[in-house]
Amino acid sequence: MKQIETQGITYLEPLAGSNEWYWGMDYTNGDLYEAEELFQMGHPVDRNKLLFVHYPDGRAVQPVIAQRGQYLGRCPICHNGRIAILMADFPAGRISVLQFDSSLEHVLEQTDIPLSAVKDCYNLMLKAAPLMVTRQGSEDTFQILWPENISFEIGERESFWFRNGDKLYFSDWEEDPEHREEIIVRKLETGEIIDRFPGSSMTMPDGQMWILT
Repeated sequence: MKQIETQGITYLEPLAGSNEWYWGMDYTNGDLYEAEELFQMGHPVDRNKLLFVHYPDGRAVQPVIAQRGQYLGRCPICHNGRIAILMADFPAGRISVLQFDSSLEHVLEQTDIPLSAVKDCYNLMLKAAPLMVTRQGSEDTFQILWPENISFEIGERESFWFRNGDKLYFSDWEEDPEHREEIIVRKLETGEIIDRFPGSSMTMPDGQMWILT
């Protein structure tokens, strides 16, 4: 049996793209979008904590310690052996993509995006591969903010799942009257639908994407 000090974070999730790491977070001011709303209303934003635990040894690390006014995004991912983390710095007006190399115990800043480049932080997330900053807004718009700059409309029940080259895969569902799920494949540059078929998708522990038909 192991007892692991997790600074009061008592729920861990598998880290997407890795079969060795788990992550957990406290939600001091809710998610990134809610923290942004608090800041815009003039309230102080208390920094949150993001913790990673390595399996099987149980080593816990906190590679990024947010400062006042900074807030860490949900759903970090593992890409090319590094842990990618999204962080908003509201006073500075910027969004950073950070990468943690656990072998070197070193954090690198991958890119920096002005907060003014996004309508808001609603569903602002990291995806792979390649490593991307995406946003799926409440106005039914999908955006890639980095490394490309792409935006197009999607259906109200669509959710972005993964990218394969110049194709983007979304999941959708219908109730007509029975529940059914579909995979929608769109062109990267335009968002044009090039395929649509019944099925669902899964992310495997090593980052593989499986489509179930």
